Amino acid sequence: MLFAILLFPVGFAGWAVGHYTSLGKPATVRTVTVGTPAAPTTTTAGTTATTAAGTTSAAGTTTAAAGGGGKAAAGRAVFASNGCGNCHTFKPANAAGKIGPDLDTAPASDAKADHNKPLAAFIKQSIVNPDAYIAKGFNKGIMPTTFGKSLSPTQLADLVAFILSGTKS
Repeated sequence: MLFAILLFPVGFAGWAVGHYTSLGKPATVRTVTVGTPAAPTTTTAGTTATTAAGTTSAAGTTTAAAGGGGKAAAGRAVFASNGCGNCHTFKPANAAGKIGPDLDTAPASDAKADHNKPLAAFIKQSIVNPDAYIAKGFNKGIMPTTFGKSLSPTQLADLVAFILSGTKS
């Protein structure tokens, strides 16, 4: 009980600082593509400038669309910046988290278990509404439910493409 009483003010203070320090500033997203000399993709307040499509990352995977029109290389940056690797194991991101399902293998088997849902749709649903399907051995309410609102449609598509590119069927 004492822990909860002490934790609440700290959590609120963290939220308030993050919430109020970004007010009035246009949102800027910079995407870094590893191994390509092309200029970075920059999105500022809804304006998009894109670089050449179909580039190849250092790992040799294509960054062109892979499920939902996203770019896997840009999805790597979304994965890293949102702390996904803290909870999930995913070899393409060099992530070894153990709190959530292993993204190298779990999405494919879980999509089949969830009424044979198409893999890209299952991955997107798992990000936007993580409690819609709970993987075997995990509990409801562990993954934050805010990514559907905090990620732009482009970031979401890129993240889905990145996870899809590294998931084993």
